[in-house]
Amino acid sequence: MDLFEEYPQEVATDHVPLAERMRPSTLEEFVGQVHLLGEGKLLRRAIVQDRLTSLILWGPPGTGKTSLAQLIARQTHAHFVALSAVMAGVKDIRTVIEEARRQRQRYGKRTLLFIDEIHRFNKAQQDALLPHIERGDIIFIGATTENPSFEVIAPLLSRARVFTLHPLTPEDIGTIIDRALRDPMRGLGKGPAMLAPEARAHLVSLANGDARVALNVLELAYLATEPATDGSRAIDLNKIEEAAERRTLLYDKAGEEHYNLISALHKSMRGSDPDAALYWLGRMLEAGEDPLYIARRLIRFASEDVGNADPQALLVAVSAMQAVHCIGMPEGNLALAQAAVYLATAPKSNALYTAYSKVQEDLQRTQALPVPLHIRNAPTALVKALGYGQGYRYPHDYPGRSVEETYLPENLRGRIYYEPVDEGYEQVIRQRLAGWRRGGTPSQGQERCDGGS
Repeated sequence: MDLFEEYPQEVATDHVPLAERMRPSTLEEFVGQVHLLGEGKLLRRAIVQDRLTSLILWGPPGTGKTSLAQLIARQTHAHFVALSAVMAGVKDIRTVIEEARRQRQRYGKRTLLFIDEIHRFNKAQQDALLPHIERGDIIFIGATTENPSFEVIAPLLSRARVFTLHPLTPEDIGTIIDRALRDPMRGLGKGPAMLAPEARAHLVSLANGDARVALNVLELAYLATEPATDGSRAIDLNKIEEAAERRTLLYDKAGEEHYNLISALHKSMRGSDPDAALYWLGRMLEAGEDPLYIARRLIRFASEDVGNADPQALLVAVSAMQAVHCIGMPEGNLALAQAAVYLATAPKSNALYTAYSKVQEDLQRTQALPVPLHIRNAPTALVKALGYGQGYRYPHDYPGRSVEETYLPENLRGRIYYEPVDEGYEQVIRQRLAGWRRGGTPSQGQERCDGGS
């Protein structure tokens, strides 16, 4: 049962996605995971020498788990069977075991069983594999994006070596993109295709360590680019951005007045005008607007425009929504009116909104590095052996319940997102944070917690 046959050329070009066509066909073509597949590394030696034992490949999407399984299928002399845990069950496992026994008896061949998304198998399904692995009927290879310490049963873990795959580096992603652009058979090089430097840099950033994302976006951008007279395609930054765009559904697309009115309500509250806020709220409610839609907007406003200047604002807005749920309309209109007036007259701060906007920008423009090892949870021996939790300093063990520590990824060390304003309760937060950021303790500024305004 070979699920990894080479695609005929015309099929590969016309029907198979670029990400599938560009899977490596040899270990030399495999990009990334040097810690596992570099010269002399254990896994590479096991593959080349066809001396594999059962193993589990654990890593984020797009890092090469399935591609590695395909390479093993080509390199090994074993009978290779691939199953997906999404569709397979115990019956399928039994069928594989029967065929494995026939292969061993008739041809003296081992059977290598690859199960993608092994974390989707329940305990009974995983249990069904154990005796056959124990007897050597099969060599098991599982692939998972989830921590096997939690998603794979202990007996199966004890019989399989876990190999951790890392997110691909920007250099790895760039190599994969360049290869797809150059390759005239499997890639986009027949045209040929050219990618502007700024478009390439943006695509590498968008991929965030996931080769499949990079190739899918590249293919969409390629198809959206009109070919020149010589058949070449020049893909620019706009085409990459268009291909990667995330579309959101809009409420009542045709109702311009709907948006005009909600904008007027929002801006009236932001401008601290309770009378105008009440008027625009009434206009919407009396015209039959969904009160829960208005309640959701009030909740958003409470965080976006009031924030921690008055932490009670969010509670008031959420309570208004609960009141509308409980008593319905028209009785619920007063709860919404009370919330709108409270929000309009509350001290204002957009510090939370600004802080989260900075976070969103950084998520788009920077590589999402893994969580630093010292602040990862380490509940199992497997993850402890990988260095999880080592060196973490527990703040409660230090004076003032504060300790200088690094919690952000290395590429964002020292980044400040939240900068509270000098309004309402954020005065207290501002003073407290200033003390911490100077290397002080939480006690600095705390005397204002009761009396600050």
